[in-house]
Formats: sequence, structure tokens, C-alpha cells
Amino acid sequence: MKKFYEKNELAFAILCIVAYVVIFGNLRTLGDDSPYCAIAMAVMALALFLFVKSNGLMGKYGMDRWISDSRRMLYLIPMWILATGNLWGGISPRYRGTGLVSALVMFALVGFVEEMLFRGFLFKAMLKDGKVLQAIIISSLTFGMGHIVNIIVGKGTLETFVQMFFAVMIGFLFTMVYYKGKSLWPVIIAHSLIDMLSVFAVDNPLADKIYIVTTCIVSAAYGIYLYRAEH
Repeated sequence: MKKFYEKNELAFAILCIVAYVVIFGNLRTLGDDSPYCAIAMAVMALALFLFVKSNGLMGKYGMDRWISDSRRMLYLIPMWILATGNLWGGISPRYRGTGLVSALVMFALVGFVEEMLFRGFLFKAMLKDGKVLQAIIISSLTFGMGHIVNIIVGKGTLETFVQMFFAVMIGFLFTMVYYKGKSLWPVIIAHSLIDMLSVFAVDNPLADKIYIVTTCIVSAAYGIYLYRAEH
């Protein structure tokens, strides 16, 4: 894997993303509360971490530091606000007992795995060509497209496309935070929070619409602010 990575980082990133989408898509048919999903996700997260760690890539992907100038990035407050969106319509656990624990563990690790793949491997690989805007757009779009796996687990087509659009906007925000902050940890934490808090979300159509619209506006405004901000 190391030789493949060194030979073509972009191809390596794409292969990892495709493998993840296929594997995760099939795993979720077992249910988000399945301990097998949590275990499999833990294996994926550990494998990615060990690959980065053992090959001396922690610095390259911003895994060895936090954002150095949080004040310039408004302390990431817009991103933290959006991370709570799944609770805006109320709080009610979707699962109980071990099922709840399994779901929380899985979603926490999904944040790590997906940010490592989309913001780490893919975005960094495309930045090597110096085409920053193109890298930002592609990273955001592919992150959204990756959520098409929701169709596999039985969610409606319209609902899935709404989630994909939501993911594109969040993906844009995460990409800009990573690009300007040089650290992957803030977006990993925010991503994990969004997914974990979805386990406690109440089915509230009005709150969902407000969350989606707010996410689009805030992500666009904050993302553009970061893009125009000086390094």
C-alpha cells in the first residue's frame, strides 16, 4: 500500500474512498446500532491511523497539531454551531442500551475515517497540482456524492439527495477549515459530533428544513470568509 501511495496519491485516495463506500454501504444494512458496524469501523479507523502514523504522515495531514490561530478563524464558532443542528428539533435517543453505545461509537469513528479520506488523502493529493479552488470543489462534491450509500440502506431517493446536498455544503465548510487551519482534528471532531448527535435527533420536518437552510447559508458565508482570509 505504501508503494502505491507514493506512486500515485490521488489514485490511492480514490481507491480508498470507493472501498469505504462499498464496505460501509453494506455494513449499514445491519443497522446503525449493530456492534458489527462499530467493530468494523474501529478496524478501518485503526488501519488508517496506523498507515499515517507508521509512514511519518502525521505532519502532512495535520494530525500532529491544532489550529495555531483560532482567533483569525473566529474560533470556529460557525462550525460548532452547525454541529449541534441535529438537536434543534428536540432530543430523543433512537436506540437504547448497547445499541445506543454501538451507534455512538460507529458514528464517532465515521467522522475520523471520512475526514481522513476526503479531507486528508483526497484533498491533499489534489493540492499537489496547485489548483486550490478545483481541489476544494472536488473534495466537497465527492463528499456529498459519497452519501448515496443511504439509498442502499433503504432511505428514500429524495431524502438521500437532500442529505447529499447538505453534505456538499458541510464538506465545503470542512475543507475550508482544514485548508486554512492546517489541522484535521477540528473537522474530525465537528463531523463526529454531527453524526453522533443524529442518534438523538427527533423527527421534526420544520427543524430539519431550518437546519439545512442554515447550514447552506453559514457554510457558504463562513467558507468564503476563510477562503478570502490571509494565511
